[in-house]
Amino acid sequence: MMTDAPDAIDHDDASRVLDASPRVLMDDDDKPHEECGVFGVWRSTDAAALTALGLHALQHRGQEAAGIVSLDDGGLFHSHKGLGLVGDNFSDAKVMAGLPGRASIGHNRYATTGETALRNVQPLYADFEFGGFAVAHNGNLTNAYALKRALVRRGCLFQSTTDSEVFVHLIAISLYSTVVDRLIDALKQVQGAYSLVALHNGALLGARDPLGVRPLVLGRLPGHAGGGHVLASETCALDIVGAEFVRDIEPGEIVVIDDAGVRSVKPFGRHESRFCIFEYIYFSRPDSVSEGTPVYDTRKRIGAELARESHVSADVVVPVPDSGVPAAMGYAAEAKIPFELGIIRNHYVGRTFIEPTDQIRHLGVKLKHSANKPILAGKRVILVDDSIVRGTTSRKIVEMVRQAGATEVHMRISSPPTTHSCYYGIDTPERSQLMAARHDLEEMARIIGVDSLAFISLDGLYRALGKPGRDAKKPAYCDACFTGEYAIPLTDWQDNSEKQLSLLQPVGT
Repeated sequence: MMTDAPDAIDHDDASRVLDASPRVLMDDDDKPHEECGVFGVWRSTDAAALTALGLHALQHRGQEAAGIVSLDDGGLFHSHKGLGLVGDNFSDAKVMAGLPGRASIGHNRYATTGETALRNVQPLYADFEFGGFAVAHNGNLTNAYALKRALVRRGCLFQSTTDSEVFVHLIAISLYSTVVDRLIDALKQVQGAYSLVALHNGALLGARDPLGVRPLVLGRLPGHAGGGHVLASETCALDIVGAEFVRDIEPGEIVVIDDAGVRSVKPFGRHESRFCIFEYIYFSRPDSVSEGTPVYDTRKRIGAELARESHVSADVVVPVPDSGVPAAMGYAAEAKIPFELGIIRNHYVGRTFIEPTDQIRHLGVKLKHSANKPILAGKRVILVDDSIVRGTTSRKIVEMVRQAGATEVHMRISSPPTTHSCYYGIDTPERSQLMAARHDLEEMARIIGVDSLAFISLDGLYRALGKPGRDAKKPAYCDACFTGEYAIPLTDWQDNSEKQLSLLQPVGT
């Protein structure tokens, strides 16, 4: 049985209002969008509060919705979900009081499969013959459509349009007796990249896909040596709740956390890891440690490698904030050129903006970024950013820097050209909208309006990550957005008609 938190807002009505509003994407919202964030707690008197804090630390992974499901000592599940940021949904004492118990899981959603509506907000919950079960998922299933079609033919009734619900139905029809075996049965049928946390009456569960594309870490709560543990997408979420990092969940591993401790199940055999390389470039928070590698240090090394590969004479190195800052620091140190904050970011602008006129719309980028004119005027400027997707942001930032008086503008990008869409949980545009898929380097420089443009090489990126280069036969990371080499089958895109494909753009949970 599950109860809703008291005095919950009717978010279904809110979602209808939201969808009907003139909600225009800002022109400078031109990045590969975040995936999702997951968090779970076992054996803490403040489980829901810790989960809310963990989701707050993972807010960068999804800003459109958040949800928490808790389990109380009587075996009852409680849920609260809402559209918007974590603070919008979990700052009310009444809401938190409605989430009792020593165990909980939570989810930040970046809406990429399914519309932005309450029914798609996770964690998803279902009552099974073995009791209640809640699941939160980060990633994307590449055979979700094929599985959903087969499940519907069997009589399964889907309540959402997110691919994550496939897990619920596969567990429901499994003939295995234990929850863990049912989960294994479900995971063996899905394809794609995922990390998930799940909660049932007996345990907190965590799992990663066999290639470990999506991240998941295990932590231990202080004073809870006998069983207080945390699962999270990133180590920064452990830090905020004071949990000690234990280890990364291994590719293909399922962890079962209960009052007896933590046990590991590895049903898929051994696979070579293909961790998402973009986690190091952009997605993870700089203070996180991913797969044993500090993200901040990695981004500085990427910037240094970029300077070694493509340096040009200049007066200042300027990051495009905030994601370009560590790479620009590494570039400046290697090139021995002053690092300056020539662009200032306004942190109080949301991801969307209602733009009433064309004149205001054209100001787009200035809502988030302002030129620091005394730093830029009369200078040869190297702009460092993490990626170019459609190129709309880059073009406007370059124009802004030139208007501030820069005599030359050179752009350096701390990732290779993004030439392919991601099908594994990162929301990128269709390939036809990717600038690097349609134009060569010279054309891109002309369109953006820079004096020169350079990206880090793929081998250079691997070197910055401590590898001798990219092993074409056995790459250490998932880098399909740069190479088009997809390590996991794209069943839904290969097997379906164009009409069906229009409903299955390369997006994540």
